[in-house]
Amino acid sequence: MTLLIWNILLAFAWIALTGNFDARGLIVGFIFGYFTLLVISRASGRRPTYVRKVPQTIGFALFYIWELIKSNIRVAVEVLTPTHTMKPGVIGLKLECQSDAAITILANLITMTPGTLSLDVSSDKKVLFIHGMYIDDEEQLRAELKDLQRRVMELLDETGESNG
Repeated sequence: MTLLIWNILLAFAWIALTGNFDARGLIVGFIFGYFTLLVISRASGRRPTYVRKVPQTIGFALFYIWELIKSNIRVAVEVLTPTHTMKPGVIGLKLECQSDAAITILANLITMTPGTLSLDVSSDKKVLFIHGMYIDDEEQLRAELKDLQRRVMELLDETGESNG
């Protein structure tokens, strides 16, 4: 958390030095501050969590935005065309997430994606029940959801790997 504060301070120092007091200046300062912290952490031989999490979070956000775009297009085509290709159904996704936070984040991300809706979590927190508009191939949908679950777990450091 202290590296985030340092990054913010470096961003403010950047806008103070350049005199560019707007959002673009702050973003550029934040980026330069991050790369400064990255160079310092590599020179010290350490790789703090913050340095790893920023690119990982950006990658996750880009992945999820792409998934949102694809699902929005599919649902929009369904609404705008006279024929319907929906094959709705409910599936159970085996949960590998351990924490309530990870399960909640996963369920909310699934619900925010058009065409899918998280319905319930089993009482033993082992299965998440999901309604899908398009269950053409149940295993393909399950594989896509497992990939999302894996990415959420990586982002939250729930994969069981050591942080080093």
